[in-house]
Amino acid sequence: MTSPDQPSDQPKEILLVEDSPSHQDLMLEALAETCVSHKVHIVNNGEEALEFLRQQNNYAAAPRPHLILLDLNMPRMDGRELLAIVKADLDLKLIPIVVFTTSKAATDVIKSYGLHANCYISKPSDIDKLFEFVKVIVNFWLNIVTLPPT
Repeated sequence: MTSPDQPSDQPKEILLVEDSPSHQDLMLEALAETCVSHKVHIVNNGEEALEFLRQQNNYAAAPRPHLILLDLNMPRMDGRELLAIVKADLDLKLIPIVVFTTSKAATDVIKSYGLHANCYISKPSDIDKLFEFVKVIVNFWLNIVTLPPT
């Protein structure tokens, strides 16, 4: 479903916050197999993500993402710090954030939900399951859910 402000034929904007080039490549491959028209923007850490979201520096023309896929363990500013900042920002807090990380630690799950992550998914090590999870995430958040207007 789309909002009246977002025509259905417009690609959805996805911000992938991931520092690992191999994980970035896998995610791009998995996202390419989804049935949702989308554009993926990749940043390597929380600082870059914040610049993207606030349209600062190299990201002055960055679009507002419809969905953020967030890794937790990154250099400079990690996903936990970014999550706290985004969800406390009145202009950004409505953007859905899916924590998609290798961590299965209960402390990370609890902290992420406490910081208002929209959901927490541990990346499976099996590539077929990873692709399946990405398809389900994208379909749910960009096809089924009614998102706030951008």
